[in-house]
Amino acid sequence: MAQREGSLEAPTRHPLNWKDASFYNEDELFTELERVYDICHGCRRCVSLCNAFPTLFDLVDESDTMEVDGVAKQDYWKVVDHCYLCDLCYLTKCPYVPPHEWNIDFPHLMLRAKAVKFKQQGATSRDKMLAATDTVGKLAGLPVVAQTVNFVNKLKPVRKMMQSGLGIHANAVLPEYHSSNFRSAYKGSKVSQIDAGEKTSGKVALFATCYCNVNEPDINNDLVSVFEHNGIQTTIAQKEQCCGMPKLELGDLNAVEKAMQVNIPVLAKLVDDGYDLVAAVPSCVLMFKQELPLMFPDNKDVQKVQQAFYDPFEYLMLRHKENKLNTEFKKPLGKIAYQVACHLRVQKIGLKTRDILQLVPDTEVMPIERCSGHDGTYAVKVEFHDISMKIARPVVNKVKQFNADYYSSDCPMAGHQIENGLQDSSAPTHPIKLLRKAYGL
Repeated sequence: MAQREGSLEAPTRHPLNWKDASFYNEDELFTELERVYDICHGCRRCVSLCNAFPTLFDLVDESDTMEVDGVAKQDYWKVVDHCYLCDLCYLTKCPYVPPHEWNIDFPHLMLRAKAVKFKQQGATSRDKMLAATDTVGKLAGLPVVAQTVNFVNKLKPVRKMMQSGLGIHANAVLPEYHSSNFRSAYKGSKVSQIDAGEKTSGKVALFATCYCNVNEPDINNDLVSVFEHNGIQTTIAQKEQCCGMPKLELGDLNAVEKAMQVNIPVLAKLVDDGYDLVAAVPSCVLMFKQELPLMFPDNKDVQKVQQAFYDPFEYLMLRHKENKLNTEFKKPLGKIAYQVACHLRVQKIGLKTRDILQLVPDTEVMPIERCSGHDGTYAVKVEFHDISMKIARPVVNKVKQFNADYYSSDCPMAGHQIENGLQDSSAPTHPIKLLRKAYGL
């Protein structure tokens, strides 16, 4: 039977066989890398996504054979280093994903390579620090310490020292820290009467996330305000740890498992108690919706949490379909340039943020379906920052051209990456804050 050239079938995802010893066999890994790189070289549809693909194609084109067999095996890692697991190639570009017989899952092959590298070499001190969001957040979020860190991070001489000493680019936007974090300040729900719908329980447990707990707690405050304005009862998980996405991107899969063992029992108990689950950061939602279920396909609590987890605007749209969304908006929002976060696009829920914001009268939302190039840590690292800004350039140009009243992204870090590219005095406004403004809250 002739091989099919591409596929029109919906992509399916295989569980990540990371517990098997063969997963870490370097010879088997390099055999698979060569096979997949060769297919990618012959296709090249993904050249406009991240820098992993231009890196691969340049290596091939500059080799003696102009084929993958002319690329030094050690240079394969250069491709791996540029993949930040956005998943866009798998879900928006590649025609050879399963069920196609070629069975290409480029992001999870890159994840396997990162895991092999981590098992063999560990990680640099810088990379460990950037992935230790819980630890850094606790230390930098202490009273006085937070103000000091925020002040020092804005000093150009200090940033130059950080670049030369730590490998953190002097021009990268670093998040601020708040000593009054969201979890400690949360006072409980003001909604006593629960209004359940057919698909929504009407009561939500918020996974605060490292970032929206310590770096931008106002995002969670805005989310609670909007949800409670819509009669949705809120609570928070009794305890939580980082979702594990930074460790996943590092290839530290054992650390991902440890985080899962802390978070999943707490979240599963909340689901048993009738709560739906939301988180304001798309990467955290994706972790619970996709990555953990693929890593732990036989864990029933992981599957239970997966089924109950929602993006905030996905949840609000479900409420709207049940005629339970408050559409009495007080203020128009004008023109909004809206960057659709990669980890939101790959959740396959559509543009729910855009759809909700467009319910506001006299509001026009222009979605920009291009990557910001941030990836949480990629844009911060000295060796990748300039490339990340190049990836962001089409988004920045779209924002400029639209002449918007606001620019926004569900990923707060992507919003600041756009801010960095604009190089003016403007600042991003998170979509949930825009909705709060529209309600006049």
